[in-house]
Amino acid sequence: MQQNEKLSEVLSDLVQINNDRIEGYLKASDKTDDPDLKALFQRMIDESRTYVSQLNQELARMGADVETGTTVSGKIYRAWMDVKATFTGNDRHAILASCEYGEDAAQRAYDEALRSDDPMPYSIRELIANQKGALRSSHDTIKTYRDMEKVG
Repeated sequence: MQQNEKLSEVLSDLVQINNDRIEGYLKASDKTDDPDLKALFQRMIDESRTYVSQLNQELARMGADVETGTTVSGKIYRAWMDVKATFTGNDRHAILASCEYGEDAAQRAYDEALRSDDPMPYSIRELIANQKGALRSSHDTIKTYRDMEKVG
């Protein structure tokens, strides 16, 4: 039973980091009038909503409560984004740099989940690895957009 508890904690953490990501991108979208960034941020929001649904399905299958909250660090991240935007005037580079910071946090959370020594069914490990890979791709997209702003 303890095994199940630890696994549900890992999955809950990943749901929370995705909920943070959704909130972060909603905030970032509010900070820009650029249609291309709004579309990019909406894609990231939709991606995390899919992951939240998949992870919560696994939690429900295990008999655990589904997760709807965000992490404490996520709330700190969103507050940091507000502060940074105040000082930088909501320019594209600053918004994208803040988003990249959040993407780094998501990567760390997924790395931690995959490095866990706790037993995990192959199907769940595969789900987490697939989500992490897709999130890595999203991270790289945000970084590319940010780097283009720096040069441009």
